[in-house]
Amino acid sequence: MTLKDILYKVSIEAVKGSTDVAIGKIEFDSRKIELNDVFVAIRGTISNGHDFIEKALNQGAAVIVCDTFPEIIVNGVTYIQVKDTNLALAFLASNYYNNPSQNLKLVGITGTNGKTTIASLLYQLFKKAGYKVGLLSTVKILVDEEEFPATHTTPDSLTINYYLAEMNKVGVEFCFMEVSSHGIHQKRTEGLIFSGGIFTNLSHDHLDYHSSFSEYRDVKKSFFDHLPKTAFVLTNIDDKNGTLMLQNTRAKKLTYALKSYADYKASILENQLSGLLLKINGNEVWVKLIGTFNAYNLLAIYGTAVELGLDSLEVLRLLSELESVSGRFQFIVSNDKITAIVDYAHTPDALENVLGTINDIRTKNEQLITVVGCGGNRDKTKRPIMANIASNLSNKVILTSDNPRDEDPTDILVDMEKGVEPQNQRKTLSILDRKQAIKVACQLAKPNDIILIAGKGHETYQEIKGVRHHFDDMETVKELLEERNQ
Repeated sequence: MTLKDILYKVSIEAVKGSTDVAIGKIEFDSRKIELNDVFVAIRGTISNGHDFIEKALNQGAAVIVCDTFPEIIVNGVTYIQVKDTNLALAFLASNYYNNPSQNLKLVGITGTNGKTTIASLLYQLFKKAGYKVGLLSTVKILVDEEEFPATHTTPDSLTINYYLAEMNKVGVEFCFMEVSSHGIHQKRTEGLIFSGGIFTNLSHDHLDYHSSFSEYRDVKKSFFDHLPKTAFVLTNIDDKNGTLMLQNTRAKKLTYALKSYADYKASILENQLSGLLLKINGNEVWVKLIGTFNAYNLLAIYGTAVELGLDSLEVLRLLSELESVSGRFQFIVSNDKITAIVDYAHTPDALENVLGTINDIRTKNEQLITVVGCGGNRDKTKRPIMANIASNLSNKVILTSDNPRDEDPTDILVDMEKGVEPQNQRKTLSILDRKQAIKVACQLAKPNDIILIAGKGHETYQEIKGVRHHFDDMETVKELLEERNQ
């Protein structure tokens, strides 16, 4: 393969050297560069790839893609100047892997909450329907039945295209992909050919990365703006930003809702801890998932499956077989009838949804004990809001650590405590150690009580000062409830 083979659609400002040179692979991490590789200098939030051009050359790079030529130009090396190296990387990666997204039906899911559930359950549904399917999610990457670990909600362009190419090799027909605002902003989804896009909802999140809520919203919207007219957009019209996502798209416009008139409409007939009875476009279906937020997720899944060509009645049958996703309203019941629920709710809106769902289902004769923390080095403004929601909607609250990362966990708890109103202070505890917090919740619980452990969901680690220590909320609460019964 030569350099000129992978330059299609790359907006080039200037070239120094020949494009007719043989290349190895593409890298944006100078440490991974080998002889004849292409090094793309990315300006990241932490480091600037342009500072590592010399290192890449020393390791054998034959091509440098940059937005500014370095002062020293080395003979025999090709330099490609582009306006945006993130965008260039996306097209280079697609071209390098022979544009794998065009060989399958790729659907992107974006919004604040519900992305993982919708992507994972679409994967599950299409597998049950007999197709070869791919998944790119926060929890894991699946190339049909082969599983790989996920490191980001939306991987980098090279990783996305690598796995899409692997999916091509085994004949995957459909791929469902979470699309984060970071991923859109950093152009990781450019160069991909989407068959559809889903908008779930928009609420308070990632304001540590985006300068304002309107910027966060507009970044999400840009994903739909760039969809081709051959694709479809399925948007939650009950969300106040739902119609905005349709404004400039060329794709086929479709809506789903529980409250408004929509192409795909559902109503909740029964909502119990054992599941939901839904009426979707006039047909009733019993599903194993719980809560209003899951009714929205299932409706998005139904609409997407129908738009992708599946029979509507067959989709309803498959919906009834779906199992909940790891760390998303996952629950166990102990021998003495204590229900422990683990959920990824890490935004104010998600926490309110989960607590609201529990309060809708329970009889109020039992206590609801909530264990919740907030992540370090992330949006600080949501901390007091989440503590306020937890203390308003629970009988007892234990504020604790989530992933403190590089922050002092005590400072995070102080930020959260500011949101607890005076009337709720007596029912609120702060326990720094997460395992100890869960243990106290188990000790406080009586038969028939409900414990919600929110924030980490499927994660099997706790990140402290750059080190990931094994920690699994579900594993921990199971052990502690078993100990209690011994």
